[in-house]
Amino acid sequence: MLRGFTTITYFADDLTAAREWYAEVLGIQPYFARDVDGVPAYVEFRIGDYQHELGIVNRRFAEPAPREPGGAIAYWAVDDVHAAFERLLALGATVYREPIERGPGFVTASVVDPFGNVLGVMFNQHYLDVLGA
Repeated sequence: MLRGFTTITYFADDLTAAREWYAEVLGIQPYFARDVDGVPAYVEFRIGDYQHELGIVNRRFAEPAPREPGGAIAYWAVDDVHAAFERLLALGATVYREPIERGPGFVTASVVDPFGNVLGVMFNQHYLDVLGA
């Protein structure tokens, strides 16, 4: 039985730049980093209410690693999708899907980070209801 997400993994050709970009986006430094033969190979951040993990792998050590945005999109909970979306764009992301209301209390948007990964943001009232329970 699936118990929940442990780590969402993104990929980057320049792991040092990705580490710096995500530290700026998240407002925290990674809690874990690993080098292979002196080359940055992996960093991991703990994020949010449930301390979910976001790992970023140097593509050099992750074959095969996707080169194009696509596939599944992981959505991270935010309080204001429009503000989060605009901030990500200001930090160098590009539009993947502009904010869209999908129903009462349910708004999503997504961007492509500077490293080619799709980053989704979502406001979902149900998430807040579960968190408060």
